[in-house]
Amino acid sequence: MNPITIKPISQGKVRDIYDLGDKLMLVATDRISAFDYVLEDEIPYKGKVLTQISKFWFELLDDVVDNHMITTDVADLPDEFAPWSEWLDGRFMIVRKMEMFPVECIVRGYLAGSGLKEYKREGTVCGIHLPDGLQNSSKLPEVLFTPSTKAEIGDHDENISFERCAQILGEDDAQELRRLSTLVYNAAAEYASQRGIIIADTKFEFGRGADGCIALGDEVLTPDSSRFWPADEYAPGKDQPSFDKQFVRDWLTANWDKQGTPPRLPQEIIERTSQKYLQAYELLVGKPL
Repeated sequence: MNPITIKPISQGKVRDIYDLGDKLMLVATDRISAFDYVLEDEIPYKGKVLTQISKFWFELLDDVVDNHMITTDVADLPDEFAPWSEWLDGRFMIVRKMEMFPVECIVRGYLAGSGLKEYKREGTVCGIHLPDGLQNSSKLPEVLFTPSTKAEIGDHDENISFERCAQILGEDDAQELRRLSTLVYNAAAEYASQRGIIIADTKFEFGRGADGCIALGDEVLTPDSSRFWPADEYAPGKDQPSFDKQFVRDWLTANWDKQGTPPRLPQEIIERTSQKYLQAYELLVGKPL
């Protein structure tokens, strides 16, 4: 639970955002969401994992794309947040303000999730026709850029065509977001493969800074925004084990009809999910959190 008594300007499913004048402070809590609900139980270390993985990628990919990160150093905390410095350490990021684009940039390298369901029905993913004969978790013939609209908490994001994306953003910006999204995904996927992780798909968010340049924002390539699979267990034709909240999703699917308030999670599910997040960090970064 976030102990800070200063009111954030915005609260997402996981992050709380504070206005610092010309900058923002993003705070990743240990909250967890599933099926568009924020659950009552929290996952220990999750917020720190999300912040530290994002920090790692922002630094690693800095020569590929600009980003909004300024600092994650507790010494740079504004004075008014000093009373909570111990809790904030490792889970906050001070970033420059940007005008965020009103679309989420989803990149898919493998057939999974909603893409798999659509392919089984229609032979397409977000309206893009694919070859026959692909199976669950197949590697796609080429990386797909499949944008979606941003939904309010409790609502579902809506997949949109590239043409609709261009109508919303303008052709030039839509083309640039597709180019950058694919570039970043390919660079990250190549790195992750060397660490034993397949990035099946991911979600990026971009914004335009005061200088007019497009930069990567929000979180990036975390287990919350991506599907991470262990490469040594990868086998097409079935669901893959993953480094994320799949334990939570699976337990809820088996124990909840998705009507009304989600049930409390068993301690075992909380602990196993926490371990998966920590394992993802350690594999990617090469050291324990």
